[in-house]
Amino acid sequence: MTDEKYFEEMEARIPHGQVRTRFAPSPTGYMHVGNLRTALYTYLIARHSDGVFILRIEDTDQNRQVEGAEEVIYRTLEECGLKHDEGPDVGGPVAPYVQTERRGTYKKYAKMLVERGHAYYCFCDKTESEEDSGEFERADCPCRSMNREEALRRAENEPYVIRQLVPHEGTTTFHDASFGDITVPNDSLDDQVLLKRDGLPTYNFANVIDDHLMGITHVVRGSEYLASAPKYNLLYEGFGWEIPEYVHCSPVMRDQQHKMSKRHGDPSYEDLRKEGYLTEAILNYVALLGWSPKGELAETEFFTLGELSEAFDISGISKSPAIFDIEKLKYFNAHYIRSMTPEQFAEAAEPYIRQAVGNEAYSAAKIAALLQNRCEKLTDIPEKLDFFDELPEYDTELYTNKKSKTNAEISLNVLEQALPRLTALESWDEESIKSMFTDFAGELGCKNATVMWPVRIAVSGRLVTPGGVVEICDILGKEETLRRVELGIDKLRG
Repeated sequence: MTDEKYFEEMEARIPHGQVRTRFAPSPTGYMHVGNLRTALYTYLIARHSDGVFILRIEDTDQNRQVEGAEEVIYRTLEECGLKHDEGPDVGGPVAPYVQTERRGTYKKYAKMLVERGHAYYCFCDKTESEEDSGEFERADCPCRSMNREEALRRAENEPYVIRQLVPHEGTTTFHDASFGDITVPNDSLDDQVLLKRDGLPTYNFANVIDDHLMGITHVVRGSEYLASAPKYNLLYEGFGWEIPEYVHCSPVMRDQQHKMSKRHGDPSYEDLRKEGYLTEAILNYVALLGWSPKGELAETEFFTLGELSEAFDISGISKSPAIFDIEKLKYFNAHYIRSMTPEQFAEAAEPYIRQAVGNEAYSAAKIAALLQNRCEKLTDIPEKLDFFDELPEYDTELYTNKKSKTNAEISLNVLEQALPRLTALESWDEESIKSMFTDFAGELGCKNATVMWPVRIAVSGRLVTPGGVVEICDILGKEETLRRVELGIDKLRG
């Protein structure tokens, strides 16, 4: 018999009267873009309504767990600012928030469903993989019509699973916020396993139990779970529980035909961070993968997390799949890089600067100032700075520049005259260096570029550099600048 007191106590714990959402990842791998979008939408629905955002760890699939995956979940949520109000690490009124720690609960509810005539004990010899799949013909199963007393007697000594008893006749209709009402014939649904032989629930059963007992009002998940929604409804109805609002999100695609997949080299959140994308840009872009703002915000592209919380409306979620466009993400990332204060950018850029510039005498902050408007992502930085630590080998043809009106002969003359002028500078800063060049060009009666181009080639050995010759000379310092100009003179003299 069911323990009515236990069920009454569980019901009494359920919070009511506010929006409650949950992000319920499995620690079975990395945080792919679709996972992050689910977490973000779940968070935004809660925050938009001043509700509660819950983290629940769904670890019932013990065979697929990956070491360290749980830490990735916590780290990603923290980095993204998706702070949960309840969860395994912070507790809450409906703890525990880890499914394996709720093991005894599921068995009690599965047996309750048997008593109510919505589930049955199955003793058929099925493999573990079949327990979780829909490969099951109800008509071939003698357990489905077994006398309940006989089933209870056999369950005392024989291994069993508990299956959902889906009606043969009629239809089941469920409502989704994006897809509307969907009706399916019951004879198209399988008697899914609810409780496995090891006593752990299947994903589908644990979700329904936990969502009810945690007071979840909105369930956000991928559209691949639309096919399971009718069976969720039948479970809710079997228990006599209120059905939460379903919000099924269409997949994030690599292209028109293929969903994003780690197997195909598509990036996870952590991959994108390693590739130099800012968290704020990733979040902003991911929010728009399948959702669009309404009204006066309809044309807005850039949102902070706080602004997303205010603007987010479930009605803006699209039924159409969203294609992940890395070039569009670069566009967002460049915007966020430009929007940073110089101090913020210098802090973010320094690790990448030091990958290429090991000499601590060269100011990372000054180098960062050259880069903020010249890179789309942080990983662009090292390749732009390879000339600082060591002057690369270069061809004297670089000294010839039509726009600057220079060639090898003119450049040699400029460098020979620039060397004593640079040597004579008492103050070594951008203002002093720039004044020297402009005065020098004035005396020669030529454009500034005619004197600056040869010096820039001499000190960098590169056609393209972040910043101009004034900034580079300032960062290199007087001694190294003079040494490189001398080397340029020697190279041009042959």
